[in-house]
Amino acid sequence: KRQQMMRKKESESKRNPIGSDGLKAGRFCGFISSSSRFTRLFEMKSNWIKPTLTVAAALSLVTNLSAQRHGPAAATEQAKQLIPHPELEATLFASEPMLVNPANMDIDAEGRVWVTEGVNYRLFKPWGKIKPKGDRIRILEDTDGDGKADVAKTFYQGNDVNAALGICVLGTKVIVSCSPKILLFTDENGDDKADGPPKVLFNGIGGVDHDHGAHAFIFGPDGKLYFNIGNDGRRLKTPDGKNFIVDKAGNEVDGRGKPYRQGLVFRCNLDGSEVETLGFNFRNNYEVTIDSFGTIWQSDNDDDGNRGVRINYVMEFGNYGYTDEFTGRGWRTKRTNQEANIPSRHWHQNDPGVVPNLIQTGQGSPTGIAIYEGNLLPAIFQGQMMHCDPGPRVVRAYPVKRSGAGYTGEVVNMLQSKDPWYRPSDVCTAPDGSVFVADWHDGHVGGHHMTDHKLGQMTGRIYRLTPKGKSKVYKIAQNRTASTMLTSPNMAERYVAWQQLYKVGAKAEGTLLNLWKSDNQRIRARALHLLARIKGAEKKYINIALADKNPDIRITAIRIARERGLDVIPFVKKMADDKDAGVRRACAIALRHNESPDAPALWAKLAQQHDGKDRWYLEALGIALDKQQDKFFGAWLEAVGSDWDTPAGRDIVWRSRSSKTSDLLVKILLNKKTKDEEKPRYIRALDFQSGPEKDTALIKLIGAGS
Repeated sequence: KRQQMMRKKESESKRNPIGSDGLKAGRFCGFISSSSRFTRLFEMKSNWIKPTLTVAAALSLVTNLSAQRHGPAAATEQAKQLIPHPELEATLFASEPMLVNPANMDIDAEGRVWVTEGVNYRLFKPWGKIKPKGDRIRILEDTDGDGKADVAKTFYQGNDVNAALGICVLGTKVIVSCSPKILLFTDENGDDKADGPPKVLFNGIGGVDHDHGAHAFIFGPDGKLYFNIGNDGRRLKTPDGKNFIVDKAGNEVDGRGKPYRQGLVFRCNLDGSEVETLGFNFRNNYEVTIDSFGTIWQSDNDDDGNRGVRINYVMEFGNYGYTDEFTGRGWRTKRTNQEANIPSRHWHQNDPGVVPNLIQTGQGSPTGIAIYEGNLLPAIFQGQMMHCDPGPRVVRAYPVKRSGAGYTGEVVNMLQSKDPWYRPSDVCTAPDGSVFVADWHDGHVGGHHMTDHKLGQMTGRIYRLTPKGKSKVYKIAQNRTASTMLTSPNMAERYVAWQQLYKVGAKAEGTLLNLWKSDNQRIRARALHLLARIKGAEKKYINIALADKNPDIRITAIRIARERGLDVIPFVKKMADDKDAGVRRACAIALRHNESPDAPALWAKLAQQHDGKDRWYLEALGIALDKQQDKFFGAWLEAVGSDWDTPAGRDIVWRSRSSKTSDLLVKILLNKKTKDEEKPRYIRALDFQSGPEKDTALIKLIGAGS
């Protein structure tokens, strides 16, 4: 219709040239200005259009150019619209037809880029199954080191990896996350083809053909695997799909509120055994990452449109507040002391037992995340999170700083684009320290929709970030050793090194001690993880680390002791008075489910050091109370005696759930010194109490006429 209108206007212009009649010229110009798409494309390609070209012909040409959004030439042109951080430079590494719709990405120890494609995305939509043989896992390689992929291979193709949301390449193993299963492929002969059908590690995960299902795995510095599932995934079952996994805390991994709800974060051994549930009550925690100290980070998406996207430091075993912990009700349900603004209300941030958010980034559709632990990129990115959000079309870094027992953070944009189809889906670090960004590249994101669902026109891009003005050569070092590979910024390289050094045990001690002497604290932490696994030397190296001047190293040592199953009580005794709140936070979490007769007094000692301001520290104390509320809380009451009613003491009461808590909450409410604006906080805390003691306390409150 628009072309017909243009032809009619062109015919009229022959009788009445544009500009000779002010009214007609104004109408015509108004029509052109109303088409911003036409104007942008016309200006971009104006050097191709001769001045004598008619408007209709120009529009026809622009329409044809618009239809050619796909292909290497189009990708090269669109890559010119990338907007990297001022200290970075972005280049196109690969595009269609080498790959399309990259859903997730990893980079192996040789610097090759592995991608899961999402062509068969949303089989229930009108376009159905676009590839009958199933989606592909692609390997992209730059063989001549010019920074551009020149070889593309298909590692595997099948309907069991349709739009797989996770891939993790570890030596000869490839872990693919595709609800309802976690699949383990192998390539023992090195031919870049899967050896055969995959082994199933886990099954029964919800979120089939859905973004809120199973997500990517990552190898941790402790030799374990970390992964997460969104709130439609909810559960984890045995490989045959018949039984729920029972985690190390003795709980079935199921989102029915006993005790877990919604999205979940896990840790397990390489073979899938000894599953630990590290956090729960997320919405769509799309991907998890972990740094060399063992600190866990991830993003989470809000109920779309509520400007509540968040970045979390995942304090182990915490509740993250997407729904009411007890009732499972959503954030829209009115409650006492609810938060004033929707982004905070969305995550129940005022409720006792909810770990605080690190950063809230507004609206978005968060996807891939990684920690940059290289030194090639500028200092502002070193040691920090890198994160993709295809909603606002940006890759960001979140530089964090320690603050009490938690962190503060800021937002720094790494890569944006003027291309409206730019949709970053994942970010990874290569062995040389450069950073790769996968671009789903589509006119839409989320909402079970995609624009390019015609097979021959589908797009997908991979970009590479390097320091501005530096060489773009992409070469992987040769003659590498386990020592040099353990210092790599690339997780797949570190995996290879970790396995070799762990295997030889004490024979690697000298090599690891040299790394322990490094000025780089993250390399020291990696060495410590392995030194503390040398048989017979575990306690020796943990104690050395506990005396270190760097608090992150001390925290790492406590985490190692807990993970190794050592008696943590002697270590907590040594560190309970540490001046660093983060170290004491780690001590508190180490006491969770610890039945030593010394544990209650140690918890009380840690609780007495709460300053009444640090919510991170308070929640760590609360996590430690699990299953031992009366023992631990009772020890604190005995220690503080009648001096419990202080700002810090009220915090401890507010967070606790012991048999004595309800009565103390009522005493706070009836205390004349308690301000009216403070009372809703303590009234809400009563919602988390139970038992006859609560009933008695409520009768007392009602009887007082409060």
